[in-house]
Amino acid sequence: MASLVTAANSSHGRVLNTCIASSKPIAAWSRRTLAMPGHHVQSPRARVVVRASTDRATWLPGLDPPSYLDGTLPGDFGFDPLGLGEEPDALKWYVQAELVHCRFAMAGVAGILLTDLLRVSGISDLPVWFEAGAAKYFANATTLFIVQLLLMGFAETKRYMDFINPGSQAEEGTFIGLEAALAGSQPGYPGGPLFNPLGLAKDIKNAHEEKLKEIKNGRLAMVAMLGFIVQASVTHVGPIDNLLTHLSDPFHKNIIHTLSP
Repeated sequence: MASLVTAANSSHGRVLNTCIASSKPIAAWSRRTLAMPGHHVQSPRARVVVRASTDRATWLPGLDPPSYLDGTLPGDFGFDPLGLGEEPDALKWYVQAELVHCRFAMAGVAGILLTDLLRVSGISDLPVWFEAGAAKYFANATTLFIVQLLLMGFAETKRYMDFINPGSQAEEGTFIGLEAALAGSQPGYPGGPLFNPLGLAKDIKNAHEEKLKEIKNGRLAMVAMLGFIVQASVTHVGPIDNLLTHLSDPFHKNIIHTLSP
């Protein structure tokens, strides 16, 4: 028996007139049954998710980021072409590893630029950064290596233990009574007067802007460190020397002319 069904689509404000041949009661037809072919009705929550995904910045415009990189991590722009962070435990470890490498790179870049500036300006007779390891200091190289190995090994062991059991290294008696000076609220973010003397970002759980700035500057420092290494291997001088050489004749003393045969 043919019946004429009129259904109002409230989410779009349109009236759909459909001629349906069926013996089923009209009440049995649901909203999904009466929807236009190919038309998908989204809930308000679904529309919000789609909108947030569309507006999210990614390292490559138009890229659909992996599902495990949902934008909640500081500096997450969906970059993981090798899929290294698919496992949640591995992703946590890589986040900490990147954070430590960023901090080492920032310290290294600052140290290289400062010592190079002192050397070029004649204030101090310091060796160029890539020859600093061969210079003579207050102790021989073997002694310095052993001391560095012990100190760095101790610091890295403490960091790893805090990663495995967050907050364990701030408990009383874990560091000869200096726990308050090293207290932190999250793995990878130590605090206290030793590591946070200015009291910045005390509420580390809500310090999203500070975390983002740190990771961005750290990534920039890693790229800069790579540039220093390439410059040193090609020109055999420090970054300040390279800069002064370039500024003396920018059109002829640049990367193109340096790498050209």
